[in-house]
Amino acid sequence: MTGRVAAQSRTAVVVGGGLAGLTAALRLAEAGLRVTLLETRPRLGGLAFSFRRGELTVDNGQHVFLRCCTAYRGLIERLGAGAQVAIQPRLDVPVLSVADGRHRLGRLRRAALPVPLHLAASLATYPHLSALGRLRVVRGALALQRLDLADPALDAISFGDWLRAHGQNAETIEALWDLVGIATLNARADQVSLALAAMVFKTGLLSDPGASDIGIAAVPLGAVHHDAALAELARADVKVLLRAKAVELKTISAEGGQQHVVRLESGELLTADVVVLAGAQDAAAALLPADAIDGQARLAELGTAPILNVHVVYDRQVLRRPFFAALGSPVQWVFDRTAHSGLADSRPGAQYLALSQSAVQDEIELPVAELRARYLPELERLLPAARGAEVLDFFVTRERTATFDPAPGTAALRPQARTKVPGLLLAGSWTATGWPATMESAVRSGHAAADAALAQTGARVPVDRGDGRWPR
Repeated sequence: MTGRVAAQSRTAVVVGGGLAGLTAALRLAEAGLRVTLLETRPRLGGLAFSFRRGELTVDNGQHVFLRCCTAYRGLIERLGAGAQVAIQPRLDVPVLSVADGRHRLGRLRRAALPVPLHLAASLATYPHLSALGRLRVVRGALALQRLDLADPALDAISFGDWLRAHGQNAETIEALWDLVGIATLNARADQVSLALAAMVFKTGLLSDPGASDIGIAAVPLGAVHHDAALAELARADVKVLLRAKAVELKTISAEGGQQHVVRLESGELLTADVVVLAGAQDAAAALLPADAIDGQARLAELGTAPILNVHVVYDRQVLRRPFFAALGSPVQWVFDRTAHSGLADSRPGAQYLALSQSAVQDEIELPVAELRARYLPELERLLPAARGAEVLDFFVTRERTATFDPAPGTAALRPQARTKVPGLLLAGSWTATGWPATMESAVRSGHAAADAALAQTGARVPVDRGDGRWPR
């Protein structure tokens, strides 16, 4: 048998119900395989999820995407959730600083001009850089454009060292390069690989004028990554097992070739022709057979980096913008989550702000009381309206292993989708997608794992449009 008929006799188990696993499961099911998706938690979505806190629906963190994130946008469309996200018509980021009691608000926004002129007007009036600093940034951007992202030597260099070698200084790094880089890479310039940083800036800011337009879910993440995903998986005849932890993976000889046996914590055994390990890097490493990938012993060297989210509910409106970024403050990015959370219905007039704090290794374990003492005065300094407001609730969410550590040398540690074991594939934002640990990287890894599996089984591989988005 060949094609779809042959595929229907084949089975697949996808371990992990995050964005990588969702993508792989749907793509394998579309090719005709009978797919079972396992997820340890009681919900889908991986590290981009929602939970209830009293009357609030809370996202664990502020997860944004860019217009250039074509694979993630393709997944959202595939889930029928396109109307549940919104993308800026044009990039527009308010950037606020306070010095000597004076508030300075600048904006990073694009015009309807080709690259790199689309940011020229914004940069010319950006108040957080001196005139010389603006010229330095232009010099750095032009040097970035000349970099070859395929050059493996870039991964051995830190972005900070490269920036200083190309005319950048503390002013430009803080006001622009780290402002963008910390949020997208979860590391400061001195701690991140030039290869990953160059990829972010070239793709997001220096490829297409609209590439950096910011997208945000207009509903809680759980409505998209769990509710819509679960419904679409059901339509695709994917069997979903929640609270199902895989604890062992073995490969056995069977008639017609090898098969894989996945043992669950409950003792249940699942047999499949294809297994995709789409969980976190430590979970995948624990299930990998010995010598399944090159450099497997070094996989543990691919470290992790945390993200801290601070949630504050005020009794009144203190911010009149959807979001802003801060400079010269421990506060990084602040988002208005009032409408998304349901607060507007349960407590009219109140406002819920979420602070997204990346690269915070020194803060991730601080007690809530200490974080409260650190961030509430800063919000009052940045937002004068907060000084007279009552704090109705203050809590934090901590993702201690939110992303892989994007340090120099990382590329050699990120495995490809294929392993040396036929029918065993890897997926996850930590695999070798070329992207940092983002929702886009996760979805791209799911496509790569599913396509590699289908190629090995001889099943029909859905035609790819060539831009990373869902095939049509």
